[in-house]
Amino acid sequence: MPLVPVWTMAVLAATMIVKHYVADFVLQTDWMARGKERATGWFPPLAAHAGCHAAATLGVALVVAPPLWWLALVDGAIHFSVDRTKSVVARRTGWTPLNVRFWWLLGFDQMLHGLTDIGLVTAFLSL
Repeated sequence: MPLVPVWTMAVLAATMIVKHYVADFVLQTDWMARGKERATGWFPPLAAHAGCHAAATLGVALVVAPPLWWLALVDGAIHFSVDRTKSVVARRTGWTPLNVRFWWLLGFDQMLHGLTDIGLVTAFLSL
């Protein structure tokens, strides 16, 4: 396994955190945010949202580890699955922003996305 300077890992991790912020908040339209939470018709907005994550990860991959471009597809699939699961759990339990459990669920969702980014950073640096 190659040795990587700590600063390289830190810069790449920061890049992935910024990537997540941009894709999850800046690029997420109202159509995506509201649509992916619906009981029906949720697939197109959620696919578009996860696609933003995949596209941003692809950009990072092409700069730091082009042979691992396919990890963008993995990131998109994981993001899709995590967000869908969060939506289903919130709807089935009736948790809304007025309930503390909703915020625990949202925090868990964000933690899973952060752990995904750590996994991607590890993969990118393990060439």
